[in-house]
Amino acid sequence: MAHVTVTIDGKQFRMACEDGQERHLEQLAFELDTRIRMVRESFGEIGDLRLTVMAALMVTDELFEERRKGEDLRQLAEQDRQSRQNVQEATLQRDNAIAASLDGLTQRIDRIARMLAPPRPDSRQD
Repeated sequence: MAHVTVTIDGKQFRMACEDGQERHLEQLAFELDTRIRMVRESFGEIGDLRLTVMAALMVTDELFEERRKGEDLRQLAEQDRQSRQNVQEATLQRDNAIAASLDGLTQRIDRIARMLAPPRPDSRQD
């Protein structure tokens, strides 16, 4: 297990994380520190705990918004998949109908050709 010291709101915190996750933890701490500075600039000195809670709420709000966007994208992808499937089914039905029509036309042409063909000399006529 790795350990990283991060600075948030001017205070240092020694944090444990999985090996290889040190940079990620540092980035998360930097993002939280940035949010706390933004809140402090907007509202002034309102207390460390309140600043931290407000920054955490901002991050949580963004998380929920991104989750909603992700769900919207999943729904659009599912609608697109369903539309593509419907088009494929319709195309297959159309192709089958065309094939059946061509088969019927071929049979009609064969019948007409037999009717128009001169009798064969080796065929018997009674």
